[in-house]
Amino acid sequence: MGWLVTAIKKYFQLDELNTTVRREILAGFTTFISMAYILFVNPSVLGASGMNKGAVFTATALASALGCLLMGVLAKYPIATAPALGINAFFAYSVVIGMKVSWQTALAGVFVASLIFMLITVFKLREMIIDAIPSDLKYAISSGIGLFIAFLGLSNGGLIVANKSTLVGLGSFSGTTWLTVFGLLVTAILMVKHVPGGIFIGMVLSVILGLITKLIPLPSHWIAGAPSLAPTFGVGIMHIGDINTIQLWVVVLTFLLVTFFDTAGTLVGLAQQAGFMKDNKMSRVGKALMSDSTAMLAGSILGTSPVGAYVESSAGIAVGGRSGLTAVVTGVFFILGMFFSPLLSVVTNQVTAPALIIVGVLMAQSLKHIDWGKMEIAIPAFLIVIGMPLTYSISDGIALGFITYPLTMLAAKRGKEVHPLMYALFFVFLGFMWILNIE
Repeated sequence: MGWLVTAIKKYFQLDELNTTVRREILAGFTTFISMAYILFVNPSVLGASGMNKGAVFTATALASALGCLLMGVLAKYPIATAPALGINAFFAYSVVIGMKVSWQTALAGVFVASLIFMLITVFKLREMIIDAIPSDLKYAISSGIGLFIAFLGLSNGGLIVANKSTLVGLGSFSGTTWLTVFGLLVTAILMVKHVPGGIFIGMVLSVILGLITKLIPLPSHWIAGAPSLAPTFGVGIMHIGDINTIQLWVVVLTFLLVTFFDTAGTLVGLAQQAGFMKDNKMSRVGKALMSDSTAMLAGSILGTSPVGAYVESSAGIAVGGRSGLTAVVTGVFFILGMFFSPLLSVVTNQVTAPALIIVGVLMAQSLKHIDWGKMEIAIPAFLIVIGMPLTYSISDGIALGFITYPLTMLAAKRGKEVHPLMYALFFVFLGFMWILNIE
């Protein structure tokens, strides 16, 4: 086994990244349990459109695993992928239920969007756009994602709830919410004391407390067979001919744009967190983009909504994950997750919520790098940061800032400093906002 460990350390450059195999495995597992909910949430959301939930469960696991393995082995980044939240709701509720498009045709739309996604990745358009984003806005994206996932954690844990009078309000401190409170306090103490793996330890202690107090039910069995893919496999390809109206091409374009900027924003934010950004550029970004593009294409064939990079990867990065081995481990756990789904039920939203909140704190530290003294920078950066949690969308937050940035720079007579692609994105996002508001 010694030779295998040596080969792994050499391939993933663990010594150069100042990390270890043990730490990378812990980080990969932490990332997995932070995002394992997608195995259950995605079938529930897409099931509303009429899709077979069992098939979607298996498709979700396989597409996520493929993306993670590609991201780890090819791009060597500790970034995991899975079907994106938000765009799956758009698929089910807006396209299928709202527009009365069949789920088979909607899946064909995802497949076509995936092909276009691959093309713009091959021609390095996505890479060029990421490089064109100024460093201040990259830091804003990272911080905005931090606030967004902290908001997700507060909401999932029951600390923040919907309120008719004030939109949001403080939740009721009862039942499972106490698991969130316990996990948050324990994890905060461990982080302050610089205990290695503090986030993961906090999760384990929360699960133990939940089982002891019976706030988390003990699974009745541990192993279950993976459901068949037959109801969804290849359906998207067989219905490509259905994409024959302007309305359906708008759907394809929306799938493409939301996935493009959600993933780009997430990659930039996570790269900032992990320290991979050098001279405002992300090395190996082309391989990272090709990895998630391939996973999106495979997901559309297997039978799931668009796949993209996951913000929960920040939990693994926070416990020390720095190499592609982290993503590989996450991918392996997604494969195993198909057969141990009952065991995953003990990792509830209240268990993962404290991790997301603490990671939000870590990512918000990027705020200190933004030039707040110049309003032409501060205004678009602030709109990105505040826009993500308040619109519940990474891409919407980016849109607010990218539309504002060229205008404020022109007003400050610094228009020549704006990259031409940022001017192009100004018009792209205006069109994007218009598309999203089409009734």
